Amino acid sequence: MNALVDAAHEVCTFMADRQWSFCIIGGLAVQRWAEPRATLDADITLLTGWGDEDSYAVAILNQFESRIPDGREFALSNRILLIRASNGKDVDISLGALPFETEMMLRCVQVEFAPGRVLPCCTAEDLFVMKAFASGPRDWVDAESIVNRQRALDKRYILAQLEDLCALKEAPEILRKAKSLLGEPA
Repeated sequence: MNALVDAAHEVCTFMADRQWSFCIIGGLAVQRWAEPRATLDADITLLTGWGDEDSYAVAILNQFESRIPDGREFALSNRILLIRASNGKDVDISLGALPFETEMMLRCVQVEFAPGRVLPCCTAEDLFVMKAFASGPRDWVDAESIVNRQRALDKRYILAQLEDLCALKEAPEILRKAKSLLGEPA
């Protein structure tokens, strides 16, 4: 796990040096807010907004190796940049632009993932929102684990964010399942 934290730290330091807005999400955030589980890569959301993604992608790819051919084009069409840190560990960088992602950056907290490795991390509420929105089987397990480990979740915030996101995705079933996990009436 320390090699993965080191990889995340390297990429986060690169971003912090440029005064970009970013935070840890995914498996490393699960380590903080839910039942710890194995993860193979570090996940980061980088707030790029709409229209300037290319300048961020170019800067990152000038520093880090792409894990796939045509990594820049892939990032611009899929809003995710797949890179490798200098220690060989994989890092996935989501290119954020939604109002939820902007809010997530304002709410992120500093977490010590390993001695001397303090990184900005999404809150438990924002991790729940992302897991529910992704809605894969492993995501729902993680979401339930967040509820079980974090007793003081801001359910109103979670449901407000999910309501907007689910409307965009036209997936009301996600909101219903999230409400059920949170113990809220459907």
